Amino acid sequence: MDKQLSINVKELKKIFKDTTAIKDISFTVAKGEIFGFLGPSGAGKTTTIKILTGQLKQTSGHIDILGQNITNFSTNLYQRIGIMTDNSGLYERMTVYQNLAFFARLLEVPKARIDDVLEQVGLAEHQTKLASKLSKGMTQRLILARAVLHKPELLFLDEPTSGLDPSTASAIHDLLLELKNNGTAILLTTHNMEEATLLCDHIALLNDGYIVERGTPEELKIKFNQEKRYRITKTSGEQVLLIDKPETTITLQQWLATGQIETIHSCEPSLGDIFIQVTGRKLV
Repeated sequence: MDKQLSINVKELKKIFKDTTAIKDISFTVAKGEIFGFLGPSGAGKTTTIKILTGQLKQTSGHIDILGQNITNFSTNLYQRIGIMTDNSGLYERMTVYQNLAFFARLLEVPKARIDDVLEQVGLAEHQTKLASKLSKGMTQRLILARAVLHKPELLFLDEPTSGLDPSTASAIHDLLLELKNNGTAILLTTHNMEEATLLCDHIALLNDGYIVERGTPEELKIKFNQEKRYRITKTSGEQVLLIDKPETTITLQQWLATGQIETIHSCEPSLGDIFIQVTGRKLV
């Protein structure tokens, strides 16, 4: 396996009784890459993460995590990854700080790192609060803080900013990009298409257990931009939507020559639009 690959999945399949949740999917995630898994509820995103982190056994397929086959998920491997999923738990009778201090000792992380992470996720002012008293959003931030505390080589994030206010979500985006720039690979699931466009180097669109499309956000937007359109704001304040055709070129030239155009924007489809085109379903 290529040493630069943090995740290497080949023909992964997962069957629950009579239901096939994951259907022979293959993908790779490189070191220092954010890979987005996008799909509606029930598409297989969370099941895939649980398999890759040793919480579920695959029915078939080959998986390497950080160069190790996960047939026997070792303690050493857990120390090199971070996980944030819907079933990540906390010690509710401990404070925010005590929760992180416990894992800092376990993972041999300097105490100074705790203060840095609390600041980054917006919990510095709440570090003495019991975990049981936290709101859902604050609990989510604490679980994320625990997942990134030891600067993992590989980070699994299942809907990390769901329900968070825009300011906190933006701070978390900055944290994830900092980790990526330092070489951490990140597998991210999200319903937030703006988040996926902003953060992800590559994405896979998952539907009914299959990867139905993949590529960079820009590659997919270009590929599915079948009817090119331009949104024009004129100096008069009027907004006009024009379809790309010979007459449009003539009109634009005339407006430009006479100083009538304030802004021009091309109208590529969003990732949500693309998913609907590919599957006929919305990302909800």
